[in-house]
Amino acid sequence: MIELYTWSTPNGRKVSIMLEECALPYRVHKINIGTNAEQFTPEYLKINPNGKIPSIVDPDGPGGKPYAMMESGAILIYLADKTGKFFPEKIKYDVLQWLMFQMGGVGPMFGQAHHFMRAKKDAIPYGSERYGKEAKRLYGVMDRQLEKNKFISGAEYTIADIATYPWVARHEWHRVDLVQFPSVKRWYDEVGARPAVVRGMAVPATG
Repeated sequence: MIELYTWSTPNGRKVSIMLEECALPYRVHKINIGTNAEQFTPEYLKINPNGKIPSIVDPDGPGGKPYAMMESGAILIYLADKTGKFFPEKIKYDVLQWLMFQMGGVGPMFGQAHHFMRAKKDAIPYGSERYGKEAKRLYGVMDRQLEKNKFISGAEYTIADIATYPWVARHEWHRVDLVQFPSVKRWYDEVGARPAVVRGMAVPATG
């Protein structure tokens, strides 16, 4: 059974969705990153030296030995390789491009939008404007891609979709109405209806 260390964030939910999609048994360990304590314990830093979530420990890792992993994108690739699912060899580089688009663009920029538009107690108009504009630009990139393709990286549902969906699920935090991006909305509704996505988005159960 895979040990999943996570919290109720888009990055955490990428991995719980993937575990559900792959039907892999897993046990959830809640790491409350809001306290700035649990992720910095010596025990957790042995699993994730960066003190972030998510992390996994696979008791049946390479060579049949326990293996700890950090970084959500790397975990998705690992689980895809382990199961042979959602990372087709024939479109591997298309998937990697859009996975990196999420890791290097959507995640960091949407995260900054969250901070300035929602979490920051004192209004900083410059931050809200800067990251709000960039978020909308990235929605536009996705919309143009999804206008031509059923899924983010092409005709098949892949880890690029799994990585991106939980971030788009917070579109209201970015002050984005998905009606403005009809192809993103079509994709968002379709992916969000998948039973494994529904289950994965509910992990952890509370908090």
